[in-house]
Amino acid sequence: MPTRRTELLLVCSLFTSLLACTDEPDATALRAEALGHLAPLPTVDPDLPAPRVELGRALYFEKALSRSGTLSCNGCHDLARHGVDGEATSPGFASERGGRNSPTTFNAFLHVAQFWDGRAATVEEQATGPILNPVEMGMPDAATVEATLAASAKYPGLFAAAFPDDAAPLTLANVGRAIGAFERTLLTPAPIDDFLRGDDEALDAAELRGLGLFLELGCDGCHDGAALGGGQFRPLLGRMTPDAGRFAVTGDERDRGVFKVPGLRNVAETGPYLHDGSIATLAEAVDLMVEHHAERRPLEADARADLLAFLAALSGPVDEFAAAQ
Repeated sequence: MPTRRTELLLVCSLFTSLLACTDEPDATALRAEALGHLAPLPTVDPDLPAPRVELGRALYFEKALSRSGTLSCNGCHDLARHGVDGEATSPGFASERGGRNSPTTFNAFLHVAQFWDGRAATVEEQATGPILNPVEMGMPDAATVEATLAASAKYPGLFAAAFPDDAAPLTLANVGRAIGAFERTLLTPAPIDDFLRGDDEALDAAELRGLGLFLELGCDGCHDGAALGGGQFRPLLGRMTPDAGRFAVTGDERDRGVFKVPGLRNVAETGPYLHDGSIATLAEAVDLMVEHHAERRPLEADARADLLAFLAALSGPVDEFAAAQ
């Protein structure tokens, strides 16, 4: 016969187990809620011409596209580092720094526009901007870019193969089209994608709790879609900045201090954060967003840890792209 103490211990053990069970996140319910605003990554467009992608890959790593011959797209958007350089702002060809943080090129083509202020509509248009920017890659004009590449032993043939219908395929516009084609392959599927597609085991308990908190706080109101962001322009509440933001593009006073919402794909790997790189760690960025955008007090340590665990589950492998040099 069990003693009264033994019976009490059994009851307590059962009660504790029941509490633990009720505390477990409901993966099915979370998935259904998440799919109201989030989506798994698409696959690479099979219609992208392979010769154009290969030319774009070569150009992405081509240092001859800078005035000094020392800086490529990969210099500021390092594919081995999830598409960033880890700097608050990036040094250009002459070591002068730009005024904004260099965002990742991974998954960027999914965004509504490019650059923090959205001044380029596509990755193809964006790709030529830094090449001619006097602080960044510093090439003086399109003719210089085209002459530099035409003098190469390999590029005339690569451009001809990539743009077979063009009478004069080696142009600055086609540089952008090729780099853009390559960037459209820079997709990083992550555990969140497996979860959204139905795999209950893709996220662990902490990551599921973090997803629940992400939804509860309303983060998916801005960080939505397949890129978990990049689809809207919003003011950065609570932070004064001398940067005019999107106002410089539109001239609309309502856009002063407004920036494109960053995508959260690979966010745990792509600090520092914000348009000016002024936030060093993801934990600090989370606290700032919770306070000023979700209008909540700072999270408790365990809740923050869960949210950070979920954000880490948005990162995918990049080795395949980093080795493509």
